[in-house]
Amino acid sequence: MMSRKTRSIILIIAVAQIGLIIGLLALPKVVQAIPAHIRVRLPDPIVDRFSPPVPTLPAPNFTVNEPLANLPNLFFDELPTLTPTLSPTPTYTPAAEPAESNTPAPTATTTPTATPLPTATPLPPQVRLEGLAVIRQSFNNCGPANLTQLLNFFGNSVTQADVAAYLKPNPQDRNVSPWQLSDYVNQFTELRSSAHSGGDIDLLRRLVAGGFPVVIEKGYEPNTSSSLGWFGHYLTVFGYDDARQEFVGLDTYLGPWDSRGSTEDYNGLYRRWQAFNYTFFVVYPPEQEAQVQAILGPGMLDPLTMWQNAADRARTEIEAEPDSPFAWFNLGTNLTRLGERTGEQRYYQEGAAAFDQAREIGLPPRMLWYQFRPYMAYMRVGRFDDMIALADGVLASEGGRYVEETFLYKGHALAYKGDIQGARQAYRQALAVNENFYPAQWALDSLP
Repeated sequence: MMSRKTRSIILIIAVAQIGLIIGLLALPKVVQAIPAHIRVRLPDPIVDRFSPPVPTLPAPNFTVNEPLANLPNLFFDELPTLTPTLSPTPTYTPAAEPAESNTPAPTATTTPTATPLPTATPLPPQVRLEGLAVIRQSFNNCGPANLTQLLNFFGNSVTQADVAAYLKPNPQDRNVSPWQLSDYVNQFTELRSSAHSGGDIDLLRRLVAGGFPVVIEKGYEPNTSSSLGWFGHYLTVFGYDDARQEFVGLDTYLGPWDSRGSTEDYNGLYRRWQAFNYTFFVVYPPEQEAQVQAILGPGMLDPLTMWQNAADRARTEIEAEPDSPFAWFNLGTNLTRLGERTGEQRYYQEGAAAFDQAREIGLPPRMLWYQFRPYMAYMRVGRFDDMIALADGVLASEGGRYVEETFLYKGHALAYKGDIQGARQAYRQALAVNENFYPAQWALDSLP
């Protein structure tokens, strides 16, 4: 007969096993309930395994809600442009219309390749700027951290916390756009800044050789075994070596933390840069503005020319790699920007078709945490239901609920559909994420 002591031991073991099973079953929900900025401090295997998945973006919805001529006359300022307005150049004329979104995409054959362009003055074969100190970013704070590195380099003693306090007062905010970073410099410091799209390897080399570190926006995946997937990320480029065909950059997320920098080959960086339309920003003292503008050249200083050239490049990349979602997305971005500059409706129509193709091929689920031009293209062709579906798809993810632009464009769509109360609520939600996001305040003030 089993003794009382033995029965007690068996009971304890059984209870412990049941408790362990319940604990393991509850662990994912427990981990997911932890705020993301605290969860990232847990061991990587736990974060990778139990972080909530990011839903895929919805398929295109081709419903046009009403003729454009019948849209209400609401005041919606665009988000600030990436570059100052200078003298216009002739209007860009696109080639054949992008393929419809239901056209099967051919198999990829190539990837974008970095091809340095010739320059009037030969550049040094190797440059490394001294005096930059790496800053370890706080949670999801690569934008403010990279900007702080540049500001400190030029003698401004601002801290990462100072910059983030304005640009993302809510630490859960998932995105700070390049125009916001430049806007901060021009509004709150003695320095100057400009942001541009359509950069290339040669331009990065010329800026660094001129003494100006450059922050680029690029795609990033933590590692091949991670379940976290694709993110957007900033990188400060402060050196290059032509013999090795590589750049030297300060990575505020990966380090190293002794400011020697990490290296990335020209072609690898170029491919990851493509996901953000080769966008970058520079910071410089006012007295060096002429030098910076001379390096950038007229093709970057005139917005119309910049978007023309960027659209041409996207078309070239589509010809080489027809199933590249990033090339199609960039084409949509650039055509939509041209629509804003010229007022021509065809650019919005072709831009919307390009975005449809990118979505049909398949975009990273977090793509619209960082880039928002599809909303503008669809808004201008009357596809408000598609705007709302996209916004709701983003808001279905944990991080997507902290992207203020999502609420802004959902508010626009609701307003155009006549739901003024819903629009007002969406704009207020945008301001709840970032109280300093003034486009949402503009839109809120414009409502009847």
